[in-house]
Amino acid sequence: MLPGMSEASVERRLWSLFEPVHAVTYFAPEGGAAFEAAGLRGYWRRYFAGRAAPLGAVGAGPVIAAFFGFAPGMVTRALPDIWTRITPQAALDARRDGARAALEPLLDGVPVDEVADLLEGAARAVDRPGRVLGAANADLPWPDEALDRLWHAATILREHRGDGHVAALLTAGVDGCESLVWRCGRDGVRESMQPARGWTDEEWEAAAGRLRERGWLAADGSTTIVGEEAYAEVEAVTDRLAGRPWRELGAAATERCATLLEPIAARILPLLPDNNPIPLRPQGQAAR
Repeated sequence: MLPGMSEASVERRLWSLFEPVHAVTYFAPEGGAAFEAAGLRGYWRRYFAGRAAPLGAVGAGPVIAAFFGFAPGMVTRALPDIWTRITPQAALDARRDGARAALEPLLDGVPVDEVADLLEGAARAVDRPGRVLGAANADLPWPDEALDRLWHAATILREHRGDGHVAALLTAGVDGCESLVWRCGRDGVRESMQPARGWTDEEWEAAAGRLRERGWLAADGSTTIVGEEAYAEVEAVTDRLAGRPWRELGAAATERCATLLEPIAARILPLLPDNNPIPLRPQGQAAR
């Protein structure tokens, strides 16, 4: 079991285990190579193309809404321009091919058929209303190969959880920039998070000011006790909103799924860079 697992909720424990399967799309060199082979260069172009492709050739508006934490200016630089460089279907093909190419050597010798079946069972049970990215991915055809099904299921479940996280933040009255400033007040990764999401210093400081007015941030940028309590509530709501797939799968099958995912996650996590903006790293769990 990875560190900290026993203290996590069922939903958070499973997220920390299936999220790395999806994350190879962004961090494995094979992911970038697949998009370059399809004619799309540049990390952020392929990020926006791959993640937005299930929505079709949309403009910036739906992506600003669904991706939430990205600065609108960063999104509008990518969309709709990327669709002049690659089609949504080509982007879907590239992200699948890149994920498979990354996972095959990482999971060499690890049986994946059973865990793919279990994770697929959970993914097919996601609730779709209000889950824009989760539903868009769930609407895609299921692949046949076990490794592809494992990745596809992980993708549906992580976007489903992310949709719920956005709902929790909106309910708490938190906007995209504030959500990042708030989180960085807890884990101190502004130097990587701010540029990764495209916010200017002026936007960042304005968001910090709004959080200070609510009593959630101290003058030094750290979270206050009140801010920690509010943050814990957002995370608890996120967990509750992510619960349906695991309730449908059942406690025994969910535990079996987690057990089978543990060695898979352990092999993938070292691939992820330190202070990655998910954030997820081997030495513990981060909030999402």
